[in-house]
Amino acid sequence: MPGSEWRQIKVEEMIRRGVLALNDGYRVRNVELGPVGIPFVRGGDIGDGRINTTVDDHILPEFSTRVQSKLTQPYDVAFIAKGTVGRVGIIRPNQPQSVFAAQVCYWRSLDHEQLEPRFLFYLLTSAEFQSNLYAVKTHGSMVADYVSMSDQRDFRLVFPPIRDQRAIAAVLGALDDKIELNRRMNATLEAMARALFQSWFVDFDPVRAKLDGRSPPGLDPATAALFPASFQDSPLGPIPQGWSVEPIGEVVPCVGGGTPSTAEPKYWDGGTHHWTTPKDFSSLQAPILLDTDRKLTDAGIAKVSSGLLPAGTLLLSSRAPVGYLAIAAMPVAINQGFIALKCNERASGFFMLNWCQENMAEIESRATGTTFAEISKQNFRPIPMVVPPKELMAAFTAAVAHFYTKITTNLHQSRTLATLRDTLLPKLLGGELSVSALIESMP
Repeated sequence: MPGSEWRQIKVEEMIRRGVLALNDGYRVRNVELGPVGIPFVRGGDIGDGRINTTVDDHILPEFSTRVQSKLTQPYDVAFIAKGTVGRVGIIRPNQPQSVFAAQVCYWRSLDHEQLEPRFLFYLLTSAEFQSNLYAVKTHGSMVADYVSMSDQRDFRLVFPPIRDQRAIAAVLGALDDKIELNRRMNATLEAMARALFQSWFVDFDPVRAKLDGRSPPGLDPATAALFPASFQDSPLGPIPQGWSVEPIGEVVPCVGGGTPSTAEPKYWDGGTHHWTTPKDFSSLQAPILLDTDRKLTDAGIAKVSSGLLPAGTLLLSSRAPVGYLAIAAMPVAINQGFIALKCNERASGFFMLNWCQENMAEIESRATGTTFAEISKQNFRPIPMVVPPKELMAAFTAAVAHFYTKITTNLHQSRTLATLRDTLLPKLLGGELSVSALIESMP
């Protein structure tokens, strides 16, 4: 153990001393849920250290008294205890009070002079805690993995003195704070790009302004000149004069992918070509794909009908689930769970990304299947879309390109910071790095 003051303590003892509280989630009834009230957070809303409280389901106001004892507090540390056991997140001070679902457990520091809440978060993300979970969780084909509250109370974890806890939390927290700042910045940049797409290609604001005899606000004369001053009829309703309505498959090539035999090492061993599945998209913080979990060899690429797709290809997951979207930042091959849009000057990747986001309900409505929904290329290609002239497409692409460049830069930086954090975490908790030296270096 790192030092005499670092103690391995049974969680039950921390509870008995009034330092720590363990809580489980709320077994909700469908009648208690609605669009307004207290956010109801499920296991799927927890991941990458974050807890999403901007959810669809809420505990309705008339049932709020039933959940008072289950309301979250800032710095509650939650993890999935049933299902995908182990994913951890922390409630941030600016998040609303929420209620966790039954498959979630959450730990709370009751005495910040003995247990630093952010240290508690890092302790629960550590290999030590995760190995505790793995050792006791139930396994079985008929039931989901599960870790009981009594098992959690039996855990023995290392708790350093409060000054060391704060030093560890400060170092790792600074990295996570920058990652969170990048995430919020990226969300703002995405919203700006979507707002411009909405204005130009959904609401047709510049056309309406010119139709009213006004100069389109916020546009330079050269860009304003690219918009007409009138509308024409179309199968989708009035659209700007000179624009067209065409099936998406006639505007951009739409291709699928495949999975080379996993029993053939020559397709995988030592592979250097990115190959992606929808699983890679489940944790994306922005619609840019920077890396993939698996790689293919040249022989493996030859087994994928669509081959290696160029950087800038837009990828749409076509099943499990329908609707994940990302632009590939590098050449990539895909499995059969995607429709890849090989964008061009008629419809750029940035345009098609925003078009798919805007029209996701239409895309999902064309999915079929009883076991799970899937949209085939045959059902996707005929979807009609409004296509502006190439010159206007180029102007939009240029206008939003710097947004997505900055998003990509932020993602790269966040990956570097996350790698550093994940490298430091076991060294700090295991005492390989001197906590006292960290304390001395802190302002």
